[in-house]
Amino acid sequence: FTILFAMTGTPAEAQRTTDLTPEEKIRVDNHVKITREEYIHKWSSLALENRELYGIPASITLGQAILESGYGNSTLSILTNNHFNIKCKKDWTGDRRLWSDDNPDDCFRVYESVEDSYIDYAEYLSSRSWYEPLFAYELTDYKSWAKGLKEAGYATDPEYAQKLIRVIEDTHIYLLDEEDGLSRYNEH
Repeated sequence: FTILFAMTGTPAEAQRTTDLTPEEKIRVDNHVKITREEYIHKWSSLALENRELYGIPASITLGQAILESGYGNSTLSILTNNHFNIKCKKDWTGDRRLWSDDNPDDCFRVYESVEDSYIDYAEYLSSRSWYEPLFAYELTDYKSWAKGLKEAGYATDPEYAQKLIRVIEDTHIYLLDEEDGLSRYNEH
């Protein structure tokens, strides 16, 4: 098991653990693994909604969620409903989870639902000045978006853009960005 820390409220209230609590272990063990097709089917409409409301390509939203959460099957996403691995940052006032990532005690946002994670992701990208240049790209230009996300510092993995592009292409979710995208995706 990854070393993790349970935390709600302020950092001073953190309770350090070296393993999952029994309840968390049961929750993770009882999680029914979601397949690629199931994940895309379940969350594509929310990714499309974020495209309409925030101007973020559906393929980017869904591709990042897939890459960051392992189709919603990663331990962190199961415990936090955080499908984008968004860290707390200074302005986050919600629940938190300390988790070993780039550092032993990185702080991740905790959400009531996966839907909340998708909404916060879109609000996060659309409200941060360092992501502003992305919104000049066409909604069908997922490659520029992927490279721009990496350049803006979304992830520390030097291969992040290539991995995101590979996910988008392997799953054909780039079709969601086209005219009548959901129908085109469902027909492929």
